[in-house]
Amino acid sequence: MGSDLYEKYDSVKNVYSTASDLLGFDLAELSFNGPIEKLTQTFVTQPAIFTHSYALTMLLRDNGYKPGYSAGHSLGEYSALVAAESIDFIDALKVVKVRANAMQKACEENPGTMAAIIGMDLVSLEGLCSKVGNGGSVRVANLNSPSQLVISGTHDAVHEVMTAAKENGAKIVKELNVSGAFHSSLMESAVEELDESLRRMVISVPSFPVYTNFTALPLSDPEEIMNSLSKQITNPVKWYPTILNMAAEGVTNFIEVGPGKVLQGLIKRIDKNLSASGFDTLDDLNGALN
Repeated sequence: MGSDLYEKYDSVKNVYSTASDLLGFDLAELSFNGPIEKLTQTFVTQPAIFTHSYALTMLLRDNGYKPGYSAGHSLGEYSALVAAESIDFIDALKVVKVRANAMQKACEENPGTMAAIIGMDLVSLEGLCSKVGNGGSVRVANLNSPSQLVISGTHDAVHEVMTAAKENGAKIVKELNVSGAFHSSLMESAVEELDESLRRMVISVPSFPVYTNFTALPLSDPEEIMNSLSKQITNPVKWYPTILNMAAEGVTNFIEVGPGKVLQGLIKRIDKNLSASGFDTLDDLNGALN
């Protein structure tokens, strides 16, 4: 993830060097060489993805690319705000470090899991969660597309909803390989530490609309942006409402900046009339610049 860009551009080397100094470990070494067991731990994964995404954003910006709108899925919201010059990369990375460590700790203190539910509508799945989950022990956490939802909560509650979803007609039910119950009440212990870090971060009015996970709408007030980043931790990622709201504003061309093609696939499922492409590798970048 990002090694080709690192080898090609000194500016990317500088980004990774700055990130490594701030994080206290060699991010480039872990990102490019693993081991995978450590790279997939939350406290490493989040800074690695964020730094890779920022490096790509920087290279695109330096070559004349400027978005008119932005949005990010979960951690990606920080990248979206950096792209809009609402927050600085270094300030954002400091918060991402705190966020990742706090969420890692929450995962260890309050074990949980997540599962993808495909082929069941939101209202029906929320109904199953309310029947099964005692005291909010399971909830819909990611609204990825109208037909692809993700639940999050305690192991027992998630497994019970998975069984109920199968019995009620869901096409695919699959537990995810994650380290915890993200975007659920089990992350509550991470909020206080994150809030302290967010209050120290300088947030400016974005240079273009940035849609947030918590509201699925663009926010421009720095205080509202800070509150949205805080609430995001324990609330659902409203991805498909975000994309539909952006499309309603006339956005038709979406570019995923960062590792993988997951969001491109989701956008095409949300609305087949929307265009989705991505920048992840040096080949992607060269193809666009040439």
